[in-house]
Amino acid sequence: MSLASLKASVEELVALPELDEARHGVVLEEFLDALEDGSVRAAEPTPDGWLVNRWVKQGILAAFRMSSTRPAGVTAFATFHDRAILPARHLDVVSGVRMVPGGSAVRRGCHVARGVTIMPPAYLNVGAYVAEGTMVDSHALVGSCAQIGRRVHLSAGCQIGGVLEPVGARPVIIEDDVLVGGNCGVYEGILVRQRAVLASGVVLTASMPIYDLAREQILRSGPGAPLEIPEGAVVVMGTRAIGSDFGRTHGLSLACAVIVKYRDGSTDARVALEDALRNR
Repeated sequence: MSLASLKASVEELVALPELDEARHGVVLEEFLDALEDGSVRAAEPTPDGWLVNRWVKQGILAAFRMSSTRPAGVTAFATFHDRAILPARHLDVVSGVRMVPGGSAVRRGCHVARGVTIMPPAYLNVGAYVAEGTMVDSHALVGSCAQIGRRVHLSAGCQIGGVLEPVGARPVIIEDDVLVGGNCGVYEGILVRQRAVLASGVVLTASMPIYDLAREQILRSGPGAPLEIPEGAVVVMGTRAIGSDFGRTHGLSLACAVIVKYRDGSTDARVALEDALRNR
């Protein structure tokens, strides 16, 4: 089925009041296959910027709506149940993905490219896209529909937020060669441009302003415009004073994100990725 035909078929299913696995499962299985091979994406780069494909998230929601909940495995400690159409993927050596033992899971409908390394335990959700050479470290989450570029390092404990509702909402997008430090959180459709560095503990949400010390400006999201971390920015967590009388009296401040510099040779040396850790 061509991409145009697949899109039309999914949109037809989305409009139906009821879905049946026997009648509609074939289309949604093909849709999930296309997500896994990367030919369909929840958001994709275009010459005019990133395009959010609303119909893709609608298709994922249709899969949830159609599929029944069934047993999804048993261990010595727990019995698992999930939507039958969205089981955990089994990535073999032919996939070119190095998935280290220890409790990670990649859900059906998630694209994981060759050369990706997944350290345990990590979780990659439906609709996510993880490009070549990326490292997903221990306790990292790649949320539903999040878009992760090439040679990204998602350090231990970082959270890349997912989005399925509302369907028009933009997913989190991390472009190529970004370093996301340990215990970072990136949420609510944030766009992190290529080669940016998020220091350990940075938390980014759409309502947070970014204070750019290097260029002396404040970056904010706006209607139809996501909060965007510029290319090569080095971001750390900071604080800003609360200006009210109560805030000044009690010495209160709010957390904020601060761009302290833009990448240079010394930054590149400190965040250089090791080829030996990645598949070739």
